Amino acid sequence: MQGVLQGFGVIGAVIAVGFVLAHTGVLDQASQLMLARLVFFVATPCLLFTLLLKADLHRVFSAGLVVALASVVCAGGIYLVLARLVFRRDGADTVVGVLCSSYVNAGNLGLPIAVYVLGSGAAIAPILLMQLLVLTPLSFAFLDTLTSGRRPSIMRVLSQPARNPVTVGCFLGVALALTGWDPPSIVIDPVTMIGGIAVPAALLAYGVSLRLGPRPLSGGSAGELATVALLKVAVQPLAAWAIARLAFGMSGKDLLAAVIVASLPTAQNIFVYATRYGRAEVLARDAIFVTTVSSVPVLLAISAFLT
Repeated sequence: MQGVLQGFGVIGAVIAVGFVLAHTGVLDQASQLMLARLVFFVATPCLLFTLLLKADLHRVFSAGLVVALASVVCAGGIYLVLARLVFRRDGADTVVGVLCSSYVNAGNLGLPIAVYVLGSGAAIAPILLMQLLVLTPLSFAFLDTLTSGRRPSIMRVLSQPARNPVTVGCFLGVALALTGWDPPSIVIDPVTMIGGIAVPAALLAYGVSLRLGPRPLSGGSAGELATVALLKVAVQPLAAWAIARLAFGMSGKDLLAAVIVASLPTAQNIFVYATRYGRAEVLARDAIFVTTVSSVPVLLAISAFLT
């Protein structure tokens, strides 16, 4: 339980710094946009490159990956149906909403929680790599196509990942990991240093948006936001528990890891993506806020019950 509180405490502190900097006039909305662009185009590709370069890719092909993927499909699929039939969202907004409903904060929150609650960060690897190598490239392909204003072609859709800096960073990291090459310090150290900007800059930008943008829980559909939060902090972990327990017979720490990972709140970088494409920004911001707050008691309860 201490790991859950510590992980949330670190994130909350950095967001609060961004809020204070905006309140005192040190940062403004132009600064928020600049931070978001820096994170998207430079820092995040470098961070993902270094993470995947050092990752154990064999952990991708595990029962944990299947559970993670199935829980994402379950939560995101429900939102997809509701977005089209009930909320009447267009294509690009729907993609952001799907990410809000299913894309977990596996990096800056999942890793510390896994270390303190599960004793190792290895449990995060399957969903982290699945999100980076499958969910992120597919989402960007759809967003690039839907916001370009041009009729999509097969070649354009297939080539979108190669034109997106985040997915390029992912694929380069995996490619080098497969070769087993260990880049020299003079090559990898600058990339690692730049990648270290990604998480704090994204959190600062989010803090600025809380102060200068529309007030949290205002300016959007309360029903849609409640649906997204319910899918993220309740439906996704329940789906993970059912699949892990019934389909794979998981128990003990393996079952706890699968459910804890699925219970993580919406990742902050979804707000960066929404800002980059100018779609569903209020929904992304509020979903991060609500799921982060509501996931604290959920994670504490899961830790106590399954332990």
